[in-house]
Amino acid sequence: MHTLLARLLATLAATAAAATAHAGTGVMTLPATAGDGPVTVFYPTPQADAPVKRGPFRLSLAENATPTRGNGRLVVISHGSGGSGWESTDLAKVLVADGFMVAVPEHRGDNARDHGDMGPASWKQRPVEVSHAIDAVGRSPVLAPLVSLQSVGMYGMSAGGHTALTLAGGRWSPAQLRRHCEAHIDDDFASCVGPITQLRGNLFDGMKKAVALAVIRVKIRTDSWYEYRDPRVQAVVAGVPFAVDFDAASLARPAVPLALVTSGKDAWLAPRFHSDRVLQACRPRCELLADLPGGGHAALLSPQPPAEVLSPVVARLLADPPGFDRAQMPAVDQRIAAFFRQHLLP
Repeated sequence: MHTLLARLLATLAATAAAATAHAGTGVMTLPATAGDGPVTVFYPTPQADAPVKRGPFRLSLAENATPTRGNGRLVVISHGSGGSGWESTDLAKVLVADGFMVAVPEHRGDNARDHGDMGPASWKQRPVEVSHAIDAVGRSPVLAPLVSLQSVGMYGMSAGGHTALTLAGGRWSPAQLRRHCEAHIDDDFASCVGPITQLRGNLFDGMKKAVALAVIRVKIRTDSWYEYRDPRVQAVVAGVPFAVDFDAASLARPAVPLALVTSGKDAWLAPRFHSDRVLQACRPRCELLADLPGGGHAALLSPQPPAEVLSPVVARLLADPPGFDRAQMPAVDQRIAAFFRQHLLP
């Protein structure tokens, strides 16, 4: 009886110690280096969270708190086009609660502060920036001792999902995008043109499509293929990925465990051309981690950017469809964390 009681007390003490060690979600910024933007890092800390403001977001984090070791694994998040790491804070907090460290690079020329290289110009450099974010964590005297960088997870949504598919072994070409838009400008206008304008069902639509195709043909001339692998990335989750420019055959046998999260009412990236196409190519060697039949493109953004800081076109494309219940999203974050636990932890 005394032995059983001692074991019970030891278990309770260990549980309490773990809870104390992971009291909050720490956050720090690794500074920009030549050619790379800053990297935001979320991590376990014994310090309690407190209110912080980042851009339009009011969050609860432990700013510059002392990091503690979690499960010893890193997950890199690639933000969407024109975004930042803050729209994935809720997912980052779930991952940190599971013991992961989370690094979010600011993608050069395609972030909330700089839109100069959106599209293929950014997609070429984003996977390399993921590698550089891993390197940045490895150079940090505070963070490096707390993680092993030989088995890293990677998550991305939208343009970040494009990055994810590349790191999972996919190869893509801007020419594929050009050909897709020439064939499907009516059905996939938003993904071909972006948030510059929208079709309104009036006499100006024909002119908008003609101008869009003329610009695409001028800007996209190369037929080159692009691919990139980092052997440290050992598991990938792609959320509502931009995918029309991928060679489907390259996704038939992903180089690492690959999972997708899809939204059935995505108004920005029509699922039949993007997520559905990836699933058709990679199954059964990939996993549909979560399907949100009533979800829109921004279902995975949590917290959501306030509508008042967005252009009218972006606000429409990111709005939740009527009836969509965001109460289901924490469970999706938990599934993403479970996928990384399964494939990254011994």
